[in-house]
Amino acid sequence: MRRFGTQGPVNPEQHYVVARTEELTEFIKRVKEGRYIVIFAPRQTGKTTFFYAAMDILASEELTYLPIHLDFEAYKNLTPSDFYSNLTEDIREEIENIYHKRGEAPSDALRDFLEYTTLTDNVSMLRGFQALGKILENQRVVVFIDEFDNIPQTAAADFLYALRRIYISRTIPPSLHSLGIVGVKSIEQLNADRSASPFNIHDDFALPNFTLAQVQELLGQYTDEIGQVFAPEVIESIHKQTGGQPFLVNRFAQILTEEMDIPKTETLTMTHFSDALTQLLDENNTNLTHLTTNIRRNPRAENLLMQIMLHDEGVHFNLRNELINELATYGILARGADRMCKIANPIYLYCILQTFKPIVNGLERDYFPENTDGSQYLTSTGQLQMEGILDNFRDFIARAGFRILQVPETPQEFIGQHLLFAYLDQFVTSVNGAMYMEVPTGRGRMDLIILHNQKKYIIETKIWRSDLSYAQGKQQLAAYLSTEDVTEGYYVVFDHREVPEARAETEFIDRLTIRSYVIPVVQERPSRKI
Repeated sequence: MRRFGTQGPVNPEQHYVVARTEELTEFIKRVKEGRYIVIFAPRQTGKTTFFYAAMDILASEELTYLPIHLDFEAYKNLTPSDFYSNLTEDIREEIENIYHKRGEAPSDALRDFLEYTTLTDNVSMLRGFQALGKILENQRVVVFIDEFDNIPQTAAADFLYALRRIYISRTIPPSLHSLGIVGVKSIEQLNADRSASPFNIHDDFALPNFTLAQVQELLGQYTDEIGQVFAPEVIESIHKQTGGQPFLVNRFAQILTEEMDIPKTETLTMTHFSDALTQLLDENNTNLTHLTTNIRRNPRAENLLMQIMLHDEGVHFNLRNELINELATYGILARGADRMCKIANPIYLYCILQTFKPIVNGLERDYFPENTDGSQYLTSTGQLQMEGILDNFRDFIARAGFRILQVPETPQEFIGQHLLFAYLDQFVTSVNGAMYMEVPTGRGRMDLIILHNQKKYIIETKIWRSDLSYAQGKQQLAAYLSTEDVTEGYYVVFDHREVPEARAETEFIDRLTIRSYVIPVVQERPSRKI
């Protein structure tokens, strides 16, 4: 029985696999055209799986091509001489394996080449490929290099110069027909000598996240084999929460189909989705570990990410900015339709807030009035009294006063959102609910979604900018409620002005109930009297 794969490359014999037919067709087309193709994308986006599929097509369907697969994963700390020595062995083994799989014997000339040729540096590599091209005059050599980021830095520039020389020389027959490079960092990031461009002839190839149709295709394979059905809204929600990120999609499906002990005769519903999402958000899988490591790598990342999430003005997606480029390289930031930065998916959005949330903010015991614990906000039928929950949060901020400024490791400008997130997170956990986030649909806006007892509650948060922005936010929330088939929503705006204006009001927009709050945020600690 096949399964959803999250550990290394996947293959159709063992795993459910998205065919990526259009992408493979385009990629093979470029290979046949003799291009030098570069795929640089975040880890766990299916790059290696994609390359294996392309190699299989060339090896089995296009016998005029000789695809050589190389992997630099273990090369990072090698000296240049050891790098080229290992490269020689890898090329020899790959060619021998290809002939073995085809049931063919290498020619005497090729056998001699494999036995006696040793690469020692970039020049000998250049000569070696020229000699190989002459020996294999009826075949076109195609090289795929995986984990290219791990090439030893001391060898990188000369290696790239040699590839460029091979490409532009265009000998007859060509010594290297096409080249594919896979990695995370771009050629520019790998090139230590920024004054020169040793590899300016490459052709970038985009390998995007899964579309909704591709997620449907992937999960549909499971349904066809096992018979268990995903409710359509579950598939749509998986795609929305993951943004189509391949690892997260497969991990989500893995939890639902393997780890939750749901009878195979039972349809997978939004209740199951909520439980699986909670498990995914609470675990420390490799993808989310990479995320937290990468956003902690640069101390300026927190402020930038919060600016992107919470400011109306947003941040322009400028890859010439080193920090934006770095976060985009790791798949954390993406370019929005408005050319502004956006967080790649709601799961990352949630984990970013969790990462920067203090373990203890010192105010947890003050969330609820003395001798209460929040249980009073559950109705007799098990529903949440969201108005009471948010009324209490407003009162908590007033009770805490200047002490909110003492919360550790939290920028004052974002303290309101941090505290609301922590407050709701603690409450929702205590009542066995689930809280997750939606990608902001407008700059400066963040939506918190609470699922409890099969009911959805939507809270939108913003920072006060103007009366016009405040009014527009209500309209945005009403429009969003309509798309989610929810009749009431909650709007929380934090007012950092020197003379804030507290508000709490309920109104109806397009027959939808909107409960709005403007919550003053203390600007400074009162001066002590002498």
